[in-house]
Amino acid sequence: MTHNDVLRSVRYLLNVSDAKLIEIINLADYEVTPEEMHAFLKREEEEGYEPCGHEVMAHFLNGVVTYKRGRDETRPPQPIEVPVTNNTVLKKLRVAFALKDGDIITLIEKSGLQISKTELGAFFRRPDHRNYRECGDQFLRNFLKGLTP
Repeated sequence: MTHNDVLRSVRYLLNVSDAKLIEIINLADYEVTPEEMHAFLKREEEEGYEPCGHEVMAHFLNGVVTYKRGRDETRPPQPIEVPVTNNTVLKKLRVAFALKDGDIITLIEKSGLQISKTELGAFFRRPDHRNYRECGDQFLRNFLKGLTP
């Protein structure tokens, strides 16, 4: 999935305005103009479309975690992880929405896909781990769809 698709999906999921999305990114100490945000939310075929970069997406995901869970003043700000992969998006949203493995499996099963706890755990491993597995677009899309109320 493109970062723009993820941005649109999370916006729909949180049911927030463009201005609130900018506030969420600001929670991660990053500045985005309303014009940039509007361009990120457009579809590829629309005039004025702008691809959302890794840095913007990384800050957005950190902002979503802060927005949903609150800021922990005792810990330093989360470092951004670039490049942002589907696995990174899955990890950050898992933290933001305080989801356990069973919750994610239930969400995915609603879409008709099957995944075991072991297969799911492979998405959350470090890329250099022998059991690491890349999260595909279909899995991430169904995960986001499952989160939507």
